[in-house]
Amino acid sequence: MKQIKTENAVGHVLCHDLTQIIPGQFKGPRFRKGHIVTEADIPVLLSMGKEHLYVWELEPGMLHENDAAVRLAALCRGPGMSQSEVREGKIELRAEHDGLFRVDSARLNAVNSIDQLMIATRRGNTAVRAGDKLCGTRVIPLVIREEKLAAAEAAAGEKPLLELLPFRLKTAAVVTTGAEVKNGLVEDRFTPVLVEKLGAFGIRIIHHSLPGDAPEAIRAAILDARAAEADLILCTGGMSVDPDDNTPGAIRASGARVVSYGAPVLPGAMLLLGYYGDGTPILGLPGCVMYAKATVFDLLLPRIAAGVELGREDLIRLGEGGLCLGCPDCRYPICPFGG
Repeated sequence: MKQIKTENAVGHVLCHDLTQIIPGQFKGPRFRKGHIVTEADIPVLLSMGKEHLYVWELEPGMLHENDAAVRLAALCRGPGMSQSEVREGKIELRAEHDGLFRVDSARLNAVNSIDQLMIATRRGNTAVRAGDKLCGTRVIPLVIREEKLAAAEAAAGEKPLLELLPFRLKTAAVVTTGAEVKNGLVEDRFTPVLVEKLGAFGIRIIHHSLPGDAPEAIRAAILDARAAEADLILCTGGMSVDPDDNTPGAIRASGARVVSYGAPVLPGAMLLLGYYGDGTPILGLPGCVMYAKATVFDLLLPRIAAGVELGREDLIRLGEGGLCLGCPDCRYPICPFGG
């Protein structure tokens, strides 16, 4: 491209959008890339402070910012994502449906290590709703060498950098332990919380039992939950290390493979995560899930609802950002918890 005086630009083609700002009235592109400047445009351009303009004069091997943004967006976009029009060298992707948003962090970092271009995403492993913004792409200069885009494409590889998985699990079974609940001495306040949290992911409770505290009774209740063929089993209560807290042992005795008993998250350190041979997840939920706004359960539920099997490494990674700050006005997930 080349720079020319605005008064001499009639008949030339603009090589980038020009933004006009009228305080309190308008902010946006007044002239678009590709616009042919007319005599009537000159006073408007001068009023926008444009004494000089950049017009097309591309050399071989160079890309305009809009064309480069399109290629960057293509590296990111996976199924279930819609793409905005390119505006001032930027493109955004949004979710077309509810689901679990995932980012291949290593490949994203490899792309972003190439100078003069960028991809910014929302945090991965989080729940998104239809219409939510997922990422934005652009290059820094108005024009960029095509070889940099080629390097970005090589770093990204064949698969999209971003993934949007629909929520797959539809049903859950709840085993509420505790003799005080079984005998009606204490109201079950845990299950209503689970109904709300699961409902946000389209999961309904199809089986509920109150076996008390005896290890064999809890084990039998878990096996009944298995027989109900629920997609997810949740055990509440009895998750601490007190002698009469028998839920972890009963989960093991039911045949589950325990991934971890304990997680580096507060609140939620006493979580148990396990799986059966057919892939059905089972969780032992500590009492904090009943009263705290955001806990380890909220961090894991989006992935569990999408059918992603979690390993111990996934729990270990929760340590950084796993401390809830206990804000008086909880705004989770718009906060550092789980970040």
